[in-house]
Amino acid sequence: MGSSGREAPGAARLHLVEGVSLLRPEEQVFAAMLEGFGNQQLARNLARTTVEGRESTVKAFAGYVNAYPWQWTAAMVDEWLGDLRSLRDLRRSTLRSYSEAVRVFCHFATDPAYGWPARCEELFGTHPVQVVHDWNTAVHVQENESDPKKRAFTKAELHAFFEHADGQVARIRGFGRKGWLPAFRDATLFKTAYAFGLRRNEARMLETVDFGPNPHAPEFGQFGRCQVRFGKAKKGSPPKRRGVLTVWDWAPDVLEEWFAEIRPLFGVEGNPAAWPSERGLRIGCQRLNSRFAVYRQALGLDPGLDFHSLRRSYVTHLIEDGWDPRFVQVGHEHASTTSLYTCVSSDYRTRMLRRQLDTTVAAALEARRGKQA
Repeated sequence: MGSSGREAPGAARLHLVEGVSLLRPEEQVFAAMLEGFGNQQLARNLARTTVEGRESTVKAFAGYVNAYPWQWTAAMVDEWLGDLRSLRDLRRSTLRSYSEAVRVFCHFATDPAYGWPARCEELFGTHPVQVVHDWNTAVHVQENESDPKKRAFTKAELHAFFEHADGQVARIRGFGRKGWLPAFRDATLFKTAYAFGLRRNEARMLETVDFGPNPHAPEFGQFGRCQVRFGKAKKGSPPKRRGVLTVWDWAPDVLEEWFAEIRPLFGVEGNPAAWPSERGLRIGCQRLNSRFAVYRQALGLDPGLDFHSLRRSYVTHLIEDGWDPRFVQVGHEHASTTSLYTCVSSDYRTRMLRRQLDTTVAAALEARRGKQA
């Protein structure tokens, strides 16, 4: 119960009426508990997708062990996570998110403030306990746990990818098919994601008003900056905003052609989306993934390259071209996080080594001449 005397969101009294007999007590109490858990998570300002995902995970765990929360044990968690890893070969990060969902549910269900322990004791003669502990779950000990296959494009690969995307537009248009417009849109979106180091959802959620001039770089015209309004959010927080400055001189030309000549052909009156769909407000994530995969496969490129590789490439290529790492932040709170994206090529490392060696040798020769003089 809160300090104001009101029941906390998710409390048993708000979801089960006292004194009323239940026809299927186990099922009904579990359903009410899940509903209360969802309300408690929403009260913490978590995204609805996060809440629904956790509820689904808790249901999946209950179905696997064929038991209700007041019957759960730590051994059940061990068996469940073991099967998920050995049979389904899930990633470490996925397993940790699953165990975290069960952990926070148990934390909710065992908190006396919500009244579920007392209610379960009254109905079933037992109560929920915490079954997820440090000693039976994976610990996040490494900062970067992404798939080692994931990487940035080399500059040659990226050039080939963009060239292929443009070639598909010309090919489809040459056949007189309508599909050239979506192909043009997707090719421009891929280039924009690379040009500004955008995540997939950041790119697809852009609107026409999100591009504007940079007074310190007038040569880029109306496309000197990109305002990202749907950046990756922290739990319980709204999307993070950031502004990205244009750095490549080809980007404004690509965007100018799209917004001035091609986008109006979609019939976009009243639609603010930068990348409209043929049938809806804006393009969907699955469509982007499918187009990207088709192009990658057609070129025989490494499966480790995905849409996010465009963002990795933005960081990598700027670092290789000599930009200050403090400039290349791409919305990360810490520069150390950005460094995880950097996949500089062996040629770059060789050039840097050669530069340092030449500088060292030149300094030594200069010092030697000074002594001889």
